[in-house]
Amino acid sequence: MFPGIGTVVNVAAILLGAGIGILVGHRLPQRTREVVTDALGLVTLLIAGLSAMSVTDADLVAAVGDSAPVLIVLGSLLVGGIVGSLLHIERRLEDFGGWLQRSLAGRRSVDGGGDSERRRRFIEGFVTASLVFCVGPLTVLGSLNDGLGHGADQLYLKSALDGFDSIAFAASLGWGVAASALAGLVVQGSLTALGAALGQFVPDAHIAALTATGGLLLVGVALRLLRLKPLPVGDLLPALVIAPLLTALVVAVR
Repeated sequence: MFPGIGTVVNVAAILLGAGIGILVGHRLPQRTREVVTDALGLVTLLIAGLSAMSVTDADLVAAVGDSAPVLIVLGSLLVGGIVGSLLHIERRLEDFGGWLQRSLAGRRSVDGGGDSERRRRFIEGFVTASLVFCVGPLTVLGSLNDGLGHGADQLYLKSALDGFDSIAFAASLGWGVAASALAGLVVQGSLTALGAALGQFVPDAHIAALTATGGLLLVGVALRLLRLKPLPVGDLLPALVIAPLLTALVVAVR
């Protein structure tokens, strides 16, 4: 198979799942849709906890020492959050979701109450689903491996998970979930291209730091899904780049 096939399958799974979710969603009462979203929030919290435990990964500890992993994750979130907030990433994601919704709707007026509510749901679906589908460790590992020519098995697994998730998301949040496939295409496609350019595996220690940091970002997504606190997770996304860089710095200094 050609590099990038995993991303193609993933995008197709999201679109198919979102279509099924929308067909089913309008037949479900509001309370049922809220319960579905709550269930997704709990499962996302579970996945986040498992990913965050990579902070204890043996390769990471061996590379940077016993106490450094937590500090690397902390530093990544702090620096990444500062960079992301200065760049207004969360707001730009929301603005892009709003522009996309208006474009797909033929630029109809959104001044009315009903249109305003549909726009809000579209943006929430787009931002939330984009973060869930793009932040997880399988996104990074699977896309890099696909680009390196080592197969797309991890992305096939991610496609199955995202397909089921998009059914539940779309049943609650609507067409914005389908639009998030565009974010997945851009992020995973870019990482696949990066893997092809690198031509070698990223060190395990660096991946562990990135995975642990991504796990904490998923905690923020889970809190949003559970309607506990609307954390600006989008502003924290640069932490995923900072984590392996900080790991490399600590390894070089140590």
